[in-house]
Amino acid sequence: MIDLATAMPGATPTAQAMNTKEAKRVLETALICATSPLPLADLKALFDDEVGADTLRRLLEELAEDWQGRGVELVTLASGWRFQSRPEMRAYLDRLHPEKPPRYSRAAMETLAIVAYRQPVTRGDIEDIRGVTVSSQIVKQLEERGWIDAIGYREAPGRPALYATTRQFLDDLGLASLDQLPPLEGALDGARGALALAALEAPPLLGDAQVDLPLDAAGETESTPEPAPPCADQNTHSVATDAQA
Repeated sequence: MIDLATAMPGATPTAQAMNTKEAKRVLETALICATSPLPLADLKALFDDEVGADTLRRLLEELAEDWQGRGVELVTLASGWRFQSRPEMRAYLDRLHPEKPPRYSRAAMETLAIVAYRQPVTRGDIEDIRGVTVSSQIVKQLEERGWIDAIGYREAPGRPALYATTRQFLDDLGLASLDQLPPLEGALDGARGALALAALEAPPLLGDAQVDLPLDAAGETESTPEPAPPCADQNTHSVATDAQA
């Protein structure tokens, strides 16, 4: 166990008096009440920044072990730590919301998968891989959902925008980094990438229970893209949510 009194030399008497059990209780309370993942910087603020990052990580790892075998788990994601329901609990939680919202269209999922696996990419890159014209509405919807963002521009005629996935994308998939995406077998195409994303175990992004933005293929032209002109051109229920439900 970690003794905060020895982990924080020079800390205030109040901080030194706090033992490991109390510190984990503070972390547990903050994480359960949070509506989004909490980064280490926010967790340090709970202790007036008198607990170091390494000590906090060890406390969080202990807290995760404490919750082993329960219906919820403490996980680390791209933007921080959070409590979420375990995949095997999803079948029961879905009974609270039996309505099935619209699913994401194949076009949207293939576009998202190509960005995820080939980032940074331009719309032209996506069209080359999919073999069809990508609707600007699809790209706009993915941006508004917070899953992709323009991170720069390619030095090419028209300076097309380069798209990449965001931390929100990783959080919604329950991932800490892109390295945790399922590996692809063979060359990338839109369909294969979308299947790889769907292979994640009960991911909130693809699950029926948490589709809050229907992405349809309206406006997309399923045809071979025309050459670009010279001046034109890339699991989850939180504890707080479950309690409220």
